[in-house]
Amino acid sequence: MTTPALLPLSGRRLPPLNLGASAFPHHRATLRLSEKFILLLILSAFITLCFGAFFFLPDSSKHKRFDLGLEDVLIPHVDTSKGGKNLGGFLIHGQGHDEHRHREEEERLRNKIRADHEKALEEAKEKLKKSRDEIQAEIQTEKNKVVQELKKKDSKPLPPVPLPNLVGINSGEPADLDIREKRNKVKEMMKHAWDNYRQYGWGHNELKPIARKGHSTNIFGNSQMGATIVDALDTLYIMGLHDEFREGQEWIDKNLDFSVNSEVSVFEVNIRFIGGLLAAYYLSGQEVFKIKAVQLAGKLLPAFNTPTGIPWAMVNLKSGVGRNWGWASAGSSILAEFGTLHMEFVHLSYLTGDPVYYNKVMHIRKLLQKMDRPNGLYPNYLNPRTGRWGQHHTSVGGLGDSFYEYLLKAWLMSDKTDTEARKMYDDAIEAIEKHLIRKSNGGLTFIGEWKNGHLERKMGHLTCFAGGMFALGADGSRDDKAGHYLQLGAEIAHTCHESYDRTTLKLGPEAFKFDGGVEAVAVRQNEKYYILRPEVIETYWYMWRFTHDPKYRQWGWEATQAIDKYCRVSGGFSGVKDVYSSSPTYDDVQQSFFLAETLKYLYLLFSNDDLLPLDNWVFNTEAHPLPVLHLANTTLSGNPAYR
Repeated sequence: MTTPALLPLSGRRLPPLNLGASAFPHHRATLRLSEKFILLLILSAFITLCFGAFFFLPDSSKHKRFDLGLEDVLIPHVDTSKGGKNLGGFLIHGQGHDEHRHREEEERLRNKIRADHEKALEEAKEKLKKSRDEIQAEIQTEKNKVVQELKKKDSKPLPPVPLPNLVGINSGEPADLDIREKRNKVKEMMKHAWDNYRQYGWGHNELKPIARKGHSTNIFGNSQMGATIVDALDTLYIMGLHDEFREGQEWIDKNLDFSVNSEVSVFEVNIRFIGGLLAAYYLSGQEVFKIKAVQLAGKLLPAFNTPTGIPWAMVNLKSGVGRNWGWASAGSSILAEFGTLHMEFVHLSYLTGDPVYYNKVMHIRKLLQKMDRPNGLYPNYLNPRTGRWGQHHTSVGGLGDSFYEYLLKAWLMSDKTDTEARKMYDDAIEAIEKHLIRKSNGGLTFIGEWKNGHLERKMGHLTCFAGGMFALGADGSRDDKAGHYLQLGAEIAHTCHESYDRTTLKLGPEAFKFDGGVEAVAVRQNEKYYILRPEVIETYWYMWRFTHDPKYRQWGWEATQAIDKYCRVSGGFSGVKDVYSSSPTYDDVQQSFFLAETLKYLYLLFSNDDLLPLDNWVFNTEAHPLPVLHLANTTLSGNPAYR
């Protein structure tokens, strides 16, 4: 996964509107109006309105007509001797009869107001006899009714769309007994992670496996949105854990609610929730996942309401109010966040026939194409108000990473027809290779970070995904350089393996240096942790698929054993704080991406290539597989989003 979190040991907020019992704590009674007093205020206003209507009704003696919405009545002519006028066989009543009729209407209206007034008084008296808890229960009941009505409104059926040709969703069994046993071991680890989450953290976003309780970070807001359930679904499915998959589906159907007063990360919710729901839909065909994905996407759209159309980093799911991270360069949006929406949003437009999602991401692309890029590099920060770059910091790791990944994957997902995306990818990679990729004194190829005009010789664990990206993009590269980029991918994979191999636990640190005599080793204490990240294993898998070099399976098995030995606890799996310590302490977090990515890539590494073949599937940056939209076997060419 290529999440740009800067504080991995803690989470990345308008307070919720609480109308439950906690909204009326006893120690604040002197600061709040009581419910009874509020009801009395409402009642007095209503009484004033009623008496106003009673005493100030129009006087029929001064007005020819008191219009109650009734038209003059046309009556067939019978007799013209009583003040009426005969007009074409119909009688229009004279003024005397008209005034009499209006007096009757007026009296009937007065009586109705009196009756309504008396009824309101009686209802108010009954309300005032009730306890505070009873009043609050009634308020909650009314709230629930409104929520249910909104859910019904949101659950309108989507238009039927033919599924793309889905290949290889339940195969991959290796013939080799040793490889099959390794694959089964990964499946057992997935079962351990899921079962403990099911027992101790069900419905929470993540699990604290040592404390054995739910865990969340501010990227998911303050709501229990079941991030681990949504993130893990497709992994469960391809592993054949169908009972567990059905458990997750049932929870999503009954409990996953996006009408909550919660501020979430647009990027994280897109890649984990929308990506996870879409993948689960394509794999299983269950409509509930598609419906939920579209509902959530609608909640993210207000984030694009900026002067430039570059979305805010965060949005409140209920109010639609957006904002950016306080630490991001002068209120900027982040390249890896607003640049990692394309895959999911194109599929949303494909499935719904609504071009709004496609148009949003294409607008971002068009804006980026018009902008100058220093040294051909994309800075990590862009101000959504001014449309100008923030500080000139470029990274293929956190803050930048998945933007480049999604340029390549937009081309692949379009059946290689989106040549615009491919050109942007090729241009970006050429600039990265020229300015950021270097060889260390010890011969290790690494990708540094460009900061304020100079190269920082440090590489993050997140950057290790790039080895797989270079291999994936080798075919179709310019100037017949496929062999060059496959080799570059292999060199990055080797460097990242060294970062694992040079630790005590054989697990890689968060970041590692290439300064002086220090190579592929973390120097700062706050860079020595491992939080169950997948990027190195992701690159092993891509390199295995493209080369079938057995060393990648061997390296993957080393990582599997290290995770099982040092990260496994009785309540699940936990990250560790120092990979250079023989007795590390745990961070007590089982990340949702461990189930979505790390274990999925390991399982695929020990599976045959016919499980989710890369000619038919493209993985989003959270390892959720989405099908290639082949023009030949879909209605895509007729979809308004692509006209």
